[in-house]
Amino acid sequence: MRIVAELPHPNFKITLFSMNQKYIVKFEQGQLEQSYKLAELDLMGGGANEVFQMLDEEFLNTVTERFKTMRSDFSAAYQRKQ
Repeated sequence: MRIVAELPHPNFKITLFSMNQKYIVKFEQGQLEQSYKLAELDLMGGGANEVFQMLDEEFLNTVTERFKTMRSDFSAAYQRKQ
């Protein structure tokens, strides 16, 4: 797996990887991460730029909300163990 690019964002780290004819977009925020896989064949040939175009404001907002939900779920599970 190799790093293709990193995209700056104020709320989380975005890294684009390439592996086995797939792109993997990974979002990291603290101890949490989300990843999405795309087959290169599913794209129109635009490569990394095409992947980054998919990461519009609406999608990034859902990523942010998902991180909030993940953090809340994990916190609740941790509290149940106490």
